[in-house]
Amino acid sequence: MSNCFILLAAGKGKRFKSKNPKQFINYINKPLFMHSVDKALKSKLFKSIIIVSNLPIKNIHDKSIKVIKGGRERHESSHNALNFIKNKKFKNVFIHDAARPNFSIKLLKRLYSGLKNNKAVVPFLRTANSTKYKVKNKIQNLVRDNLLFTQTPQCFDFKTLYSLSKYNKEKVTDEASLFLNNDQNIKFIKGEKNNFKITTKSDLKKISFRNFYGIGFDIHRLIKNKKLYLGGTKIPFHSGLQGHSDGDVILHAIIDGLLGAMRKKDIGSLYPSNKMKFKNIRSPNMLSPILKILDNNGYFINNIDINLICERPKVSKYRSKIISSLSNLLSINKDQINLKGKTVEKLGLIGKEKAIACETIVSLNCYA
Repeated sequence: MSNCFILLAAGKGKRFKSKNPKQFINYINKPLFMHSVDKALKSKLFKSIIIVSNLPIKNIHDKSIKVIKGGRERHESSHNALNFIKNKKFKNVFIHDAARPNFSIKLLKRLYSGLKNNKAVVPFLRTANSTKYKVKNKIQNLVRDNLLFTQTPQCFDFKTLYSLSKYNKEKVTDEASLFLNNDQNIKFIKGEKNNFKITTKSDLKKISFRNFYGIGFDIHRLIKNKKLYLGGTKIPFHSGLQGHSDGDVILHAIIDGLLGAMRKKDIGSLYPSNKMKFKNIRSPNMLSPILKILDNNGYFINNIDINLICERPKVSKYRSKIISSLSNLLSINKDQINLKGKTVEKLGLIGKEKAIACETIVSLNCYA
């Protein structure tokens, strides 16, 4: 795809009244700006993603993502990005404000479809409110059916937009304004109600969520001459967990919890032990498809509480290592994961260090 996605994240967000700029606050379990980045990546529409920011951004590992410095005003940041990619032979460019994290991938695809016969495609909403306009001391009524409340992402033919931006000396609030100021045509398409701009802290509460909970449990015998994996990481121990897979009870219990919260049966229905193709499969590879189901159905993880039940190894010794591994595998913050160690007072197989068990409670959120 010869498309570039530009994310404008250099604003100060004064009306948000926060020590940290709003685009970097934690919103639905990750930095607000990352929602837009993730959707651009998942859409598979873009060869490159440019983040424009006046603050450093760390932990960006995808090679298609570049971070550049912004300007003092929005239109300056936009032009900086266009200038940065001017020799990279992009046909189309999408420009989006980081303060709008709730657009859908479906909207991205509708915008791209509109570019086939147009040089500019912009989403908009109408208003149900009676609208007035004040000029000096006179207030006039406006015909609300004639009002278009534009949103981002907005997408354009790159050469046309770059030319308009290059010679623009005025302050504009979006790229559609450049086209309108120069009598250029725009294809307007219906936007999305949830694609509102987060301006103040109260805007964070505009979208309501439904909560779902799932319980997971798994137990495996310990056997000699096998590696022990817990939470996706190798733990030094005299034995490993017996199973059709690597026997990682923590990941298996998490998978069952996730499936339970989504009402998607259980781990055995997806990975039956009588199928040789799953023989010795690593549990992170079992988790990955579950996370895709989670994402495709609009769920996101709120938190996970884990009880690892064993006499040894001692959980306290490896807690940080396991939580770090889970955080990376699940793409959630470490503080959303709690890991507790429980013994059974030397009772049964677990008490005799012949088995390890795990139980989890998973909390998911989904757009209401």
